[in-house]
Amino acid sequence: AQAADGRLVGFTQLYHSFCSVDMTELVYLYDLYVVPEARRQGVAEALMTAARDHAARRGAGRLQLETAISNRPGQALYEKLGWELDSDFLTYHLSLQDKNGDSDE
Repeated sequence: AQAADGRLVGFTQLYHSFCSVDMTELVYLYDLYVVPEARRQGVAEALMTAARDHAARRGAGRLQLETAISNRPGQALYEKLGWELDSDFLTYHLSLQDKNGDSDE
């Protein structure tokens, strides 16, 4: 996203995948960032709307994201925009780095 003066003030990262459960394309919103001085000015909402429109143009069956439990402002925005909390799945991860930041290889 750009401010009126041309400065970049935010971005999203979208990854395209295929959901074998729904048999449709899935667009994963991996990252949403707005610089602190541009927050609460509609930038995040505009980026989320652009992501939704992009996924719809591609014919994706759904757009998906994860957020921190503590990210209450983000959750409020997502719900305002019609996103629904998925309470059916848990998220797991497996670290491939040791405590020093080196890979296990």
